[in-house]
Amino acid sequence: MRILSGIRPTGRVHIGHFVGVFENWLKLQEDNDTFFFVADWHALTTNFEDTSTLREYTKELMKTFMAVGLNKSTLFVQSAIKEHAELMVLLSMVTPVSWLERVPTYKEMRQQITDRDLSNSGFLMYPVLQAADILMYKADGVPVGEDQVYHVELTREIARRFNYTFKKEVFPEPKELLSKVPKMLGTDGRKMSKSYGNTIPLITTENDMSKMILPMITDPARKRRTDPGNPEICPVWDYHKAFGTTDNPEETQWVMEGCTQAKIGCIDCKKLLLKHMVERLSPIWERYDKITEDDVNETLENGNAKASSIAKQTMEEVRNAIGLMY
Repeated sequence: MRILSGIRPTGRVHIGHFVGVFENWLKLQEDNDTFFFVADWHALTTNFEDTSTLREYTKELMKTFMAVGLNKSTLFVQSAIKEHAELMVLLSMVTPVSWLERVPTYKEMRQQITDRDLSNSGFLMYPVLQAADILMYKADGVPVGEDQVYHVELTREIARRFNYTFKKEVFPEPKELLSKVPKMLGTDGRKMSKSYGNTIPLITTENDMSKMILPMITDPARKRRTDPGNPEICPVWDYHKAFGTTDNPEETQWVMEGCTQAKIGCIDCKKLLLKHMVERLSPIWERYDKITEDDVNETLENGNAKASSIAKQTMEEVRNAIGLMY
């Protein structure tokens, strides 16, 4: 299968990306033709007023791709492939505005993000750009979290409409590929998002991670240590599932009984979680520290060149289907 997905460089990559995105990408790259990119144009949809860190975050994200082990995939930066913008313009001609206005994440972000201006047309149009990203490489599958499933559905609709309008089967209809743990809550109990400021960075230190994990919101019923709780409604329990505690029957029983019978405090539970997280993430931290700027630039040059070659071929087909001279 041809697989494609990307991440916006709007801040530091968080552990939600690792659990919900990178672990899935690492599995997919073993048996598929995988393309993963830094979505820097997408970053402008909500962060156009301050681009002072855009280049820094773009390179940092690419370095993180390398550190987590995506060495069998084509890694590139969206803005290096100008054909993405051209395809977005052409797809917008067959995409009704009503399709964009009904996108769930569009409505959610307009409600949740109040400290930035989201009235720009680019924010409304970002699902069309996302469709262009996917269709450019004729991706068969798109690994996403639950909150992005609708975007893949919309991409299928756009591909179907384009093919029908211009009487050419240019684009396949991609399918969403959900990860094992598609949603991780942030430190405040809401969806983990860089936009909400409730994330835990993937690239950090054990000391800094403990400062973020230990104060995390837990089951609201456990106001005191002697109050019994319910792990199934506690955000920390989802972290335990993601980082391996539930693979150990003894540790699972310790957490479940300790919480439901008030035998342990929330800090005790979080310390066990922290141990598992450090074991899993410290090899990534070590690799990240060893990657040089030259390593990043070489990866970018190679990935951009391969992506560009495919994009040029796709756009030739698109222009021919539409009937454009150039």
